[in-house]
This record gives sequence, structure tokens and C-alpha cells, in this order.
Amino acid sequence: MECASCDAGIDHCHGTLVIHPEGGFAECTDAACGDGDRVRHALIVDCQAIGSGCGCVDTPRKPLLRQVS
Repeated sequence: MECASCDAGIDHCHGTLVIHPEGGFAECTDAACGDGDRVRHALIVDCQAIGSGCGCVDTPRKPLLRQVS
């Protein structure tokens, strides 16, 4: 499978941009990516959505699903 953005010569990143609400910074999972610009990333997640969580926020993660009683 080929990347359409690569074929078209569009500046983009194949990594996932992780947004940290505390401190207002972002980081990419691709070590070669030096740009935290949202426009370059097709995949963007909040740091609390990461399975191991993130220490930048002290608030507990909200569950994706809630129990119905």
C-alpha cells in the first residue's frame, strides 16, 4: 500500500501527534518528525487517551464507555 500524500508530494507525517492540555505542547510518536503542527498529522490524540496515560495531567481519565444501570 502506498501513501497518497507521499505520492502527491504533500508535506505530512506518518506519526501520531499527542496533545498535552497542560503546558500547551504537542509531541509526535515519529522520532524523525520535528514539527508539532496539527496540519501535518492525520492522527491526533489527547495524551490521556494513551493506554499508559500521561503524567502531565493529574485528573483521572474519563472512560470511553459508561455502564448503564
